[in-house]
Amino acid sequence: MPPEKSAYSLARYSRSPDSIRDSIEWVRTHDSAKFLESFYYNYGHASIADLGHLTLCFEGISELAAIEIEDEQLWDGQARSSRYQDFSRSGFITPPGAGESYAKAAAELLKAYQRIHKTMSDYLADRLPRPADMKPELYRRNISARAFDIARYTLFLGVPTGVGQVTSIRTLERQIRRLKASEYAEVRQIGEEMATVCAAPPECVWDEASAREALAPTLARHVDPDQHVAQSRADLEQWARENLPPSSKSDGQDLVYLTRPIDTHADVTAQLLFPVTDRSFHQLYDIVSGWSTAQRNEVIDLALRSRGDRDELLRAFRGGPYAFDFLIDIGAYRDLHRHRRCHQFRQAFTGRYGYETPEALAAAGLKNEYESLMDATLAAMNAMEGNAAHYLAPFGARSRFLFKMDFAEAEYIARLRSGVKGHFSYRQIAWQMKEKMQQLEPELGRLMQATPPWVDDPLKR
Repeated sequence: MPPEKSAYSLARYSRSPDSIRDSIEWVRTHDSAKFLESFYYNYGHASIADLGHLTLCFEGISELAAIEIEDEQLWDGQARSSRYQDFSRSGFITPPGAGESYAKAAAELLKAYQRIHKTMSDYLADRLPRPADMKPELYRRNISARAFDIARYTLFLGVPTGVGQVTSIRTLERQIRRLKASEYAEVRQIGEEMATVCAAPPECVWDEASAREALAPTLARHVDPDQHVAQSRADLEQWARENLPPSSKSDGQDLVYLTRPIDTHADVTAQLLFPVTDRSFHQLYDIVSGWSTAQRNEVIDLALRSRGDRDELLRAFRGGPYAFDFLIDIGAYRDLHRHRRCHQFRQAFTGRYGYETPEALAAAGLKNEYESLMDATLAAMNAMEGNAAHYLAPFGARSRFLFKMDFAEAEYIARLRSGVKGHFSYRQIAWQMKEKMQQLEPELGRLMQATPPWVDDPLKR
């Protein structure tokens, strides 16, 4: 069934004594759009839109756009894997405002990606002979995957990728409105296209019946840009520039820093400021904790002054008891970003925190070449104006991220992401999450199961 008709059927089922079969037959002869207009959009029965789901795929978008698309807590989907696919043949996306320096730096990154993958494949094959019980094809795939794990540090946010998602109508509406208000022109265009395809029949059809119906035509009429999110961010950015001094590069350089905020008022204020500053969350929380109630309310009131009657509270008003402050490479963040049972915040991809250098590059004789390339790339980013520079940020570049979660999610991430099948970068992060929890909460931390990063099996996936 089309998503809107499915939502209508289940909503009617909950509101009548009829069987689901009778409810479906009723919907066949009645207008689902009229029902949704009345109950969902006019009366505010938002849960109705959770009952209809649809699949959208995004092809040829940048890695940066993929991050923005996936930045929904109630989201299901997957992007192209940097471990199993060769990105060197796909070229790169050039955002508006990017000049020749961007194209030159991007081309050099992709060339290095190819060279590093070939060199690392040869190096790993020499270092890790094929076990007698492993089939040659599986061995070659495992070696290639591990080489991609290292080569991906020179991929960047302008590389094209693909994303497939399955969401409810309700999540999709919020997602489209958010994307339409993005600071990035590419992302705004994607939001517009999403609304357009919702008003049209699907392009990829399962049968003739599904080809005749528009996907979600009612939704397509109610996805204006989320001006509250955009205006609130602009207001907070201006306030932070005028009232907060910038942090120094030496401030808060820990890979993982864990805090347990006890002052909710200060916590929310710090969360509002985190995405629009270059400070770590724990520094902001310490600063805000020393402010008066009036100072904190100035920030909160500013963030909310553009809120309309139908706008939800900003994400910063949600959270969890544990705040994990990450200063990690973008590639690791792309993997950790998949964890939805937490609240995530990020700062701009500026490149100001340098980059990670995988140990294997030094062993294979590639360290100097890699570091020269990364230095040149970050210098090119600094010379560019506007957010086009963000597209050049390599996966190996560090940036700041904040993940708020409960203990169960922290335990799950540490256990899952520290396993020997995982990427060495996020394995280190997951292990430190366990160590930080043991320091902060010894009796809970002892319950966390995690595999130390020095326990390794490179041929296991």
